[in-house]
Amino acid sequence: MASDRNHYELNRHTDASQNGTNGVNGVNGVTPRGRLAGKNAVITGGAGGIGLETTILFLREGASVLMCDISEPALKRAIAIAKKAAPHMTGKVETIKCDVSKESDVQAAVEHLDAWGGLDVMFNNAGIMHSDDADAIDTPEKIWDLTQNINVKGVWYGSKHAVLALRRHNKKVASIINTASMVALVGSATPQLAYTASKGAVLAMTRELAIVHAREGYRFNALCPAPLNTPLLQDWLGDDQEKRHRREVHFPMGRFGEAIEQAQAVLWLASDESSFVNGTDFVVDGGLTKAYVTPEGPAPAPPNNLGR
Repeated sequence: MASDRNHYELNRHTDASQNGTNGVNGVNGVTPRGRLAGKNAVITGGAGGIGLETTILFLREGASVLMCDISEPALKRAIAIAKKAAPHMTGKVETIKCDVSKESDVQAAVEHLDAWGGLDVMFNNAGIMHSDDADAIDTPEKIWDLTQNINVKGVWYGSKHAVLALRRHNKKVASIINTASMVALVGSATPQLAYTASKGAVLAMTRELAIVHAREGYRFNALCPAPLNTPLLQDWLGDDQEKRHRREVHFPMGRFGEAIEQAQAVLWLASDESSFVNGTDFVVDGGLTKAYVTPEGPAPAPPNNLGR
């Protein structure tokens, strides 16, 4: 699963002292200003990729974060990275082993925050994209079931126990962000049907939850990333350059996105700055879903991820 395979240190990190973009007090020149001060967050799939980058941003902006992942060694490495990248954090950061396909694990993670004053932000981010995921004919049933159990049930369990915790603590404002994907919005001739179906389910579930809980002050939004330069994608692509080019050519910017670019969107959705944003398919894809013929020429340089 993503939280298991997504734990390797992120690629393409450059020393901030050399490029001046990602110092400990800011990202690309933006100084933290306490946008999540006093908020408590659960992040699943937190040991790498989008989850780790989001953890670092949340900590820099004043939140306390519980990092959840299926791999305890990965969590141990990730929390050390997060603490190094957010040395001036005012909140706390802890870890807990969590298999999101098991409701008891998700419940335990959310209830862990009861001692902190209760949940304010839930980022249901853990997911799987299996290498044996293909089309309707060739995808094994066990891969289909595994994908739905993690990608769909995991979001359901996270959303369910987030709402229960928010009610238990009489919270009037909260943000739940569910990681979907742009593959749920467009078709592809290179199928990964179980993954695509699971992310379509996340979009539908998020929209309905957003309406059901709107009068309680609980906002639900779905993040729709394009393929990213994360360990999850790199594991899936392997050394197949044709497979890589088949996808990369569709980006108007000529490159995959970086995890930090998704994390910035999650930060905004988690903050009170997005207080009137609810039920959205929040697409962060570099223009991929709007493109037909893409430009030629070299790709602009991506931002650096924060984790090392």
